[in-house]
Amino acid sequence: MSGVLRVTLVKSMIGRPEKHRRVLRGMGLTKLNRTVELKDTPSTRGMVNTVSHLVKVEEKIDEAK
Repeated sequence: MSGVLRVTLVKSMIGRPEKHRRVLRGMGLTKLNRTVELKDTPSTRGMVNTVSHLVKVEEKIDEAK
């Protein structure tokens, strides 16, 4: 897991539990259709799994080797 994850918020956080809102803010997702690139780590994967129904995830693998 040495790649990068592109995470996009595709559903609104309105009406969602506070825990989900905190996870989204922690990832840097505050507005709809905003995309952030995060390191692919176990903690990031856990955050994505928590809000998987609200986000779209794309894996970006470094091919510069």
